[in-house]
Amino acid sequence: MKKRQRLGQHFLQSQNIAKSIVESAKITKSDTVLEIGTGRGILTPLLCAGAKSVISVEADSELYSDAQEEFSNLSNLELVHGDGFKSDVEFTVFVSNLPYSQSRKAIEWLAQKKFSRAVIMVQKEFAEKLFSESSHEMRAVSVIANHAFDMEQIIDVGKSNFNPPPKVDSVVLCLEHKNTLSKDLIKTVNHLFSYRRKTLGNILKKFGQTVQSTKRLEELSGGEIIKIAKQITQ
Repeated sequence: MKKRQRLGQHFLQSQNIAKSIVESAKITKSDTVLEIGTGRGILTPLLCAGAKSVISVEADSELYSDAQEEFSNLSNLELVHGDGFKSDVEFTVFVSNLPYSQSRKAIEWLAQKKFSRAVIMVQKEFAEKLFSESSHEMRAVSVIANHAFDMEQIIDVGKSNFNPPPKVDSVVLCLEHKNTLSKDLIKTVNHLFSYRRKTLGNILKKFGQTVQSTKRLEELSGGEIIKIAKQITQ
């Protein structure tokens, strides 16, 4: 268990919340669902009940073995052992209850994919950053997320719904695909934010471009930042 806690894994144990997550995904019999992080499998059979097929990926070898044994009767389930973010499978719906440390990676990875809907659990504080209206709170990940998805907060999830309980509360988000971003564009947006204290004119000098502007990133909209990143990436 120590190893799993080190990975930041807190296992959802509320069946009601698991059902709400799966219902939010609006899965149909024509959907291929990708689940990254099988965990103890609280979501897996519920996903299989509504989907054409489910691909569930687990990095922990012990949890993967347990899932193989427990779900051997689910004919539309493919269990995979490994890093789900390195997989290149096609899917229409993504559902995941990831360790909090993987939230940013999940957003950036999903932003590069074409799918219809994703339902993910994240730390409440991370969700607040994604939805923040304050320019001072703007982060690279929120610019990426708001450009790539239409986002909605579905459920607040208290600490007591997990084993072991985390120190923070969680939020379930539904992401509807809007735009696909390239890996290079995402990298450029992150790069821009590493200079967030500098003026736009000075930032763009770093990329070999000349613009007369004393504005800072926090004075720009997410759309304007994406536009600048696209010009740099071309």
